[in-house]
Amino acid sequence: MRRGRTLILVLLIIVIGLAVGFYAFSQFVLAPQQAEVVPVFVEVFYAAQNIPQGNDITEDVLATMRIPQENVVTVMFTREELPLLVGKKAKFPLDQGVLITESMISDSSSAVPISGPPWASSIPPGMTAMSIPADRLSVSGYAINDGAHVNVNACLLFVDIDPAYQTILPNQTAVLTGTGLGSVQGATGTGFSVEGLPVLSLGVAAAGSPQGRLELDPSVQQPYYLVPSEAQRPRMVCQTLLQDVVVMKLGDFTLTPDAAAVTAETQPTDPAAQQPAPAVPDIVTLIVSPQDSITLSYLVYTNAKIMLTLRNPADQARLATEASTLQFLLSQYNIPVPAKLPYAMQPALTTLTSPILPNDAPAPAQ
Repeated sequence: MRRGRTLILVLLIIVIGLAVGFYAFSQFVLAPQQAEVVPVFVEVFYAAQNIPQGNDITEDVLATMRIPQENVVTVMFTREELPLLVGKKAKFPLDQGVLITESMISDSSSAVPISGPPWASSIPPGMTAMSIPADRLSVSGYAINDGAHVNVNACLLFVDIDPAYQTILPNQTAVLTGTGLGSVQGATGTGFSVEGLPVLSLGVAAAGSPQGRLELDPSVQQPYYLVPSEAQRPRMVCQTLLQDVVVMKLGDFTLTPDAAAVTAETQPTDPAAQQPAPAVPDIVTLIVSPQDSITLSYLVYTNAKIMLTLRNPADQARLATEASTLQFLLSQYNIPVPAKLPYAMQPALTTLTSPILPNDAPAPAQ
């Protein structure tokens, strides 16, 4: 029994000794070694401001940041490699805050390809910019501006035409007289003759009235030839063609990217100097697909009326719309066709004219 207690006591002393030894080793041996491991940081260069494509890399446009040494890669430029970076050219536009690497710069002696004006980079891949005419009404009183999201509406006028002549109906009528070989008496037109040969002539009377149609009056049982009283009235239709289109710019672009800076330098310093009034924008540039740009080109050169409607940029929904015609207005909004009454308003109304209000600005003198 006493030998067992002695063995337990010896084991307990050994365990306590090992614990004390491990604690002493960790405090006096391992701790100083760990304290000596200090992380090393390296300064690397990044763009302190936006650097346009093709511009020289100078110290003024650079700044440094400290990152752990294990995160530094060979393509970065450290503080010691500043001479290798200064004097180079930017291969493409560098945004502020971008770490500069070897693939972003090129030697100053080599030409950097400039891929168009700076605003071309804002066009998404697969899209294109297309300008169309604009006025105060078509751009919602200039509420539509750069970056706006819009829908594109178009109104077209349709008329009936002769398929062969491709001219608007009705055709003009004429009378053929004195056709065939021989002399022609009392007719106007064209003739062809050779000395000693008969005359081949086609006489056409003076141009007549527009082509009409023959109708039978049931009251007197007499036929009447009716001709139109006016030119054919075009039939209008309006429809939404494009939805959620981004406006690239309202108005003209500058001829050169630095035109604004040059203008500011050449302007007089006198604040009392008269400045020219800004031109009212008459075009708007939209970012559309290539197919939609062809559609807009067709509409522009067919004198279609194009209007833009402003929409919330967060709204990406596409809604199916129905084309608006006179028949659609009458049926959709329950508009009755006025009956023919034995009385009418006086004076006669042939057009709708807006009333002149007391606060309206007077029209400019012609």
